[in-house]
Amino acid sequence: FTIAATAALHHTIPITHILRSGAADLIGIASIVLGTFVSAMGAGLFKRAGTAVKPFEPATTLVRTGLYRYSRNPMYIGLLLVSFGVAIIFGTVSAFAPPVIFFFILRNQFVLPEEQFLEETFGEEYRQYKEGVRRWI
Repeated sequence: FTIAATAALHHTIPITHILRSGAADLIGIASIVLGTFVSAMGAGLFKRAGTAVKPFEPATTLVRTGLYRYSRNPMYIGLLLVSFGVAIIFGTVSAFAPPVIFFFILRNQFVLPEEQFLEETFGEEYRQYKEGVRRWI
């Protein structure tokens, strides 16, 4: 959805090209590749642990290994990297609106409720994890 919205805004309201260079394209592509890798790695760790990957499905295990040692939300970071990578490639101000909106939707509609659920489910174990690992990066 975010990528489609980014493309639509870029093409219908291409407000000022701010990033038009081969270097910007390479950065955008790198962001997309890295984001895809990070999301896939995060999901893979959940699958190996036997816990739900989809948001709002009950978590059975608190995953604290791999990327989860550095961020509590690597799958979401990956999605944001992909979204911002697309915006960088398009290079217009309007192309950055959907990824920014997506960030706030992720934080407010997914991350914060998930954190509350995890704290209720895992209690002190999650609180300690939360104290030692940043929400994003």
